[in-house]
Amino acid sequence: MSISVSTLTKVYGTQKAVDEISFTAKPGVLGFLGPNGAGKSTTMKILTCFIPQTSGTATVCGFDVVKQPLDVRRHIGYLPESNSLYQDMYVKESLGFVAGIHKLHQPEKRIAEVIEQTGLGPEQHKKIGQLSKGYKQRVGLAQAILHNPDVLILDEPTSGLDPNQLIGIRQLITELGKSKTIVLSTHIMQEVEAVCDNVIIINKGKIVADETLTGLREKNNSSSLENIFISLTNR
Repeated sequence: MSISVSTLTKVYGTQKAVDEISFTAKPGVLGFLGPNGAGKSTTMKILTCFIPQTSGTATVCGFDVVKQPLDVRRHIGYLPESNSLYQDMYVKESLGFVAGIHKLHQPEKRIAEVIEQTGLGPEQHKKIGQLSKGYKQRVGLAQAILHNPDVLILDEPTSGLDPNQLIGIRQLITELGKSKTIVLSTHIMQEVEAVCDNVIIINKGKIVADETLTGLREKNNSSSLENIFISLTNR
């Protein structure tokens, strides 16, 4: 499994943000859903080595997030919900900077590929600060996939995109999911139905569903994903 999580817990003071969750993820697109404050972003930050867990274990591509954080980071691409970018850099310049960090072989070739993949061609010579929110989101996604990681953690990747951009990015995520493990956090149920193979729903720090999309519907009398989400998270 590309991601393996066992009894993972994160405590802030007296609050358990994540409460002994366990799951695995393999190549494909995993929808990671839950209401605000359910523990989604905390889990993603643990998997990407931004914060340590309180207890339990998590591995990415066989590497422990606490004991082998550099190895984890080499195998992972992360687009956080708050997409922090260098606003004064040009798009192509910022990708060159990230390519240098990852010490990519033939960086110019890879940068050109990723610009094409993410539809950044018309904007590549602009400063990031001049871009719309949707194009800034594309830059964040381009940086996440630039080093061709085995695992992608995407936290609200389509935030701020218009309907045409949405279609393009969803197609890209679907294509990437054929060879990579993708954990996709979103509040857009239509997006989950369009791109995800499996779904995890977390509520109040605990996993309340971990199923294939088809299996989840079958267990809930073919209800819509939105209705299933509401019923599982309003308890």
